[in-house]
Order: sequence, then C-alpha cells, then structure tokens
Amino acid sequence: MKKVIGIQGNDQGHWVGDGFPVRTLFFYQDLGKQMSPFLMLDYAGPAEFPPTTERKGVGSHPHRGFETVTIVYEGEVAHKDSTGQGGVIGPGDVQWMTAGSGIMHEEFHSEGFAKNGGTLNMVQLWVNLPAKLKMTKPSYQAILDKQIPTIDLKGGSGQARIIAGELDGHQGPARTFTPMQVIDLKLRKGSKSIPVPEGWNVSLVVLKGAIEAGEGVVAKDAQMLMFSNQGQDIQVNVLEDSIALLLSGEPIDEPIVGYGPFVMNTKEEIAQAMQDFNSGSFGRIAH
Repeated sequence: MKKVIGIQGNDQGHWVGDGFPVRTLFFYQDLGKQMSPFLMLDYAGPAEFPPTTERKGVGSHPHRGFETVTIVYEGEVAHKDSTGQGGVIGPGDVQWMTAGSGIMHEEFHSEGFAKNGGTLNMVQLWVNLPAKLKMTKPSYQAILDKQIPTIDLKGGSGQARIIAGELDGHQGPARTFTPMQVIDLKLRKGSKSIPVPEGWNVSLVVLKGAIEAGEGVVAKDAQMLMFSNQGQDIQVNVLEDSIALLLSGEPIDEPIVGYGPFVMNTKEEIAQAMQDFNSGSFGRIAH
C-alpha cells in the first residue's frame, strides 16, 4: 500500500484571460519530481457567469514540449489551434492537445454558454513529454463523454470514468506517450482501496467533498492528497460523497526546465523555443 506523503492546495486564485478564474493546485517548479509525469493542474471554478455578448476567455498563446488536458464538468469551452483543429467541449468532454514541437491555441466560453450564462467548472492538466518526444508533431484528441467508459467500483463504493490508462480491465480512450492513469471518480462515503501500480507517482485531487488518507490527513474541495511511489494501491476513507480526479503515472526521470508556456529539458531548448515562437514558426490560428 502506498503511504500518503502530503496534502497540497491553494486558496489563492488568479485569472487566465478574462474567462477562467483558476486555482493552481500544483506546479512543476515546486513538485516536478513528486508529480511526474504531470506538470501542473489548474482548477477553474466553480464560477458563475451572467449572460453576455462579450467573448470571454484567453486569446492566441503558444505551447511547446508537453500536452494540455482540459476536462469540463460544467459549462462549455470553444477552442481553436494552429493545426486547424477546434470545436466545443461540454460537460464530460475532454480536450487532449499535444503541443509537441509547437502550437498556437485559444480558448473561450462557447457562444451558447456566453449567451445563456451559467456555471463554469473545469480542470486543465499539463502532462510532460519525455525528451525524445518533446518535438513530436502537434496533434489533438477530441474525447467526448460518450467515448469514456464509466464503471461501477467494487462493493458499490462509487463510479470511475476512465479517461486515460486502465482500471479493472477497462481502457480509457486517450492515447498517451508514457504510461499513466487519468480517472474521474465519484466516491461514496466509506473506506476503499484504489488500484495503482508499483513505482508510479499518485495523487488524488478532491474537487468536491472530503477524503482522508492516513491518520487524520484530510483533503477537501480543491485540495490534493499525494502518495509515495513505493507500494501498490492507495487506501482512503471517504468522509462524505466526493468527486475526485486520480492522477497516477510512471515518472519521467529527466530535468525539467520551463519558461511560461514552454517546458523542455535545458535552458538552450527554452531559448530556441522563444526564438522559434518569435519567428512565427508555430503558425497561426485561422479565423
């Protein structure tokens, strides 16, 4: 059984553009080794937006060297990128974008969501790429809610929605470059064990509710339980019905050097990324 090694949270929010009020629950500059292959998690919302005709969100911006994974729980997000991909994702949908060698990207509230207003509740996760794949060709996976298998957990203890990786013989639809699990969990009150492989880093992000691990270590809304990579499986006590996101993966044991939207392995690669971006080689978003 993996031991709990800490709790992480952030009650200081900030805005990404004018459409996404987020709390950054972890960032690679502080927890890169413990969270690998995951680099960052922004929890956006829950936030209420009144109806508007304005276009709220974040305009064209670059990424290189990693993947962005956006999971929508409530609301709708419209997005476009410089590869020509785009669309609208709503509740239950996932946008899995591989920036790789470089991509331009924008995200806004969808026209329908802006017009009607409502609750926005979503997560954006950054997933690292190993050095040999950081300059891979940019690509995009649109993963709809109906494509994501949902299974009942043993003993009636809740449900799991498998976005990436495998659980109890069920495989998630996301294609990943290194082994990992990204799994939505709805957990009922009570004690339960969640299977995770030996040697993988593991964290359980509590989006809503209260979950205890170890003696008295309790994570509540927008907090995260972190576990050691030694041992198999995690044991938790769900104190009230909860919604959580399981992040586990095989660590990428390589240096992490980042600057803003670029995450590479060396300072020289960051300098090259900035030069390539400034020269326009990331392309542009067609409107």
